[in-house]
Amino acid sequence: MSKELRIALVAEGPTDFEVIQAALKAVLADPFILIQLQPESTQPKLGNGWGGVLKWCYETRQRHSGPLHDDPTLASFDMLIIHADVDVALENYSRCGTTVEAWAKDHDWGSLPCNQPCPPVFETAESLASVITSWLGQVELGDRTLFCLPAQSSGTWLAAAVLNPTHKLLVNAECDPTVESQLAQLPKPQRIKKTLREYRTHAPTITAQWKQVKQICSQAEQFEHLVLTIIN
Repeated sequence: MSKELRIALVAEGPTDFEVIQAALKAVLADPFILIQLQPESTQPKLGNGWGGVLKWCYETRQRHSGPLHDDPTLASFDMLIIHADVDVALENYSRCGTTVEAWAKDHDWGSLPCNQPCPPVFETAESLASVITSWLGQVELGDRTLFCLPAQSSGTWLAAAVLNPTHKLLVNAECDPTVESQLAQLPKPQRIKKTLREYRTHAPTITAQWKQVKQICSQAEQFEHLVLTIIN
């Protein structure tokens, strides 16, 4: 019997959990359990969104240095996924308040915004990965941690799964930060609002249409590569 993998997820929100879990079901042959560390529903002190991911990274650097898999609170996991949508590259630290602005200055964090000309999207994704790494400080990703950086958001992966690949919404989709919001405004038969219920309902289509998602979204292909590198 195959071992059940234990995978931890630090993400912007619960809809991202549904998308990433669906992607993992397409990528992994072994059974797994995905445990969401952030946002944590019973202790929501860090908040949702990319600011919550940032604060999780900041708390982690306060208690630990070295590889993340050596952190006693994370040692039981086979993999840790740190998620942020690529559209975070368009943001400013001021969106998270004056305390976060001060942290960014005091610790010399990577600058936001950090977006690069798109296409290609990978340059912006690499720039954002560098910024997230700066939030972690002396903490190292190690060999069990990866970044999941959907472009421009995890909703783009859902759109790529449920829509016809020739749909106008998918033209240069990875460079368009409005795909997720436009998906919620399509005619009723195609409309998917950004709610946990609707994303959970449509998540199986991501698993079933993962090949199509990868063809449209290069960051999905990159995510699969990183996951398989850790597992294999």
